Amino acid sequence: MNVTQSFRLALKSLVTSKMRSLLTMLGIIIGVAAVIIIISLGNGLQGMIDEQVDKLGINTIMTYTWGRGDGSTMDLDPKDMYRLVEENPQVLSGVSPYVSFQAAIRKGDDKFDKTSLYGVSEVMFNPNTGATIDGGERIAQGRFLSYLDVERRQPVCVIGAYLAQEGFGGDALGKKLSINGASYTVIGVLEQIRESMDKGGPDDQIYLPYENALELMGARYVTLYMFTSTSGATAGAAKEVINAFLLNHFQDPDAYYTQTMEEQAAMINTMMGVAMGVLVAIAAISLVVGGIGIMNIMLVSVTERTREIGIRKSLGAKRRDIRMQFIIEAGTTSAIGGVLGIAFGGLLATALGSLFGGMLSAQMNGATFSATPNLEAIAVSFGVSVGIGVLFGYLPANKAAKLNPIDALRYD
Repeated sequence: MNVTQSFRLALKSLVTSKMRSLLTMLGIIIGVAAVIIIISLGNGLQGMIDEQVDKLGINTIMTYTWGRGDGSTMDLDPKDMYRLVEENPQVLSGVSPYVSFQAAIRKGDDKFDKTSLYGVSEVMFNPNTGATIDGGERIAQGRFLSYLDVERRQPVCVIGAYLAQEGFGGDALGKKLSINGASYTVIGVLEQIRESMDKGGPDDQIYLPYENALELMGARYVTLYMFTSTSGATAGAAKEVINAFLLNHFQDPDAYYTQTMEEQAAMINTMMGVAMGVLVAIAAISLVVGGIGIMNIMLVSVTERTREIGIRKSLGAKRRDIRMQFIIEAGTTSAIGGVLGIAFGGLLATALGSLFGGMLSAQMNGATFSATPNLEAIAVSFGVSVGIGVLFGYLPANKAAKLNPIDALRYD
């Protein structure tokens, strides 16, 4: 009996006992579907992160400083960072101090107590991408902070769409609001990020000159700086320049930490890869359970077809023919289960992608989320399902092959 005939017999056996075959495949279907869903969602998240990094620019470098010593000689002044950029134009193109805080904001009788405020420089807005380098926000009306605004500590600000709508009825340009009792003029309004804006959400924010922010919050030091390198290719060299300067300044490598946007994305993708690996391993338990189910049903099938095996052996069938028949039957069962699992997993992954895509897109400032299975995931899932069937089907097949033809013919 050749492989084609064995395959046809396997299909006939599956069709004859449809419910039993479906229950046998159930573990394989669930396991393969779970793997497809996990990989699809993971690829969707990874693609979203990569898109966000491309939007913000891989030439962004973040530097955290917390070593200030106990005297002015160890204090790091933002002007030192500006000077560093001026002295290294071949790798650095700009720097923005970054101060995050909250304050009492009022517009007339309206109070906004959950608005996030960010003290930055004009470098925070990248004219090439038309978006901020920290979150990719774009300008809907007016303009962003300019060099003169920052240098002269002008009482001006750029506000989010929520504040513009709730506080000014959509007409905010040139109007004033109060931040900790100080009057600030609105010079720009950011594009709306979410479809439904919430108090304290991504659309409820304000950008203002960083020295104004330090004064409003009563702080003396900036602990976070956002640099931009001349290109993505020079980000690594720019990081080395920054670290060399900070080491010389603080004399302590633990007093600062520098990370490029590319490194941050790689770290996130690595953590996601580990998490996905763990989840796939957990989902693979269903495949093992499915394999045990196939082995169990094949042992039952061998018992039920003992006389058939005896007749075939008496007619000249060899051990390898019997073994091959049952292995192909087990492999066919798991392969069909794998195909059903791929179809079910793909449909469910697409549905989940559509369900959560809008929410995730809003959280990532409009980045697209696409949870569709790739060919690699489908090929691996199908190959594993067939392998599971063949592996767990070998024991019953070997048992059938070793049956004594006389005893098999006498079996009732």
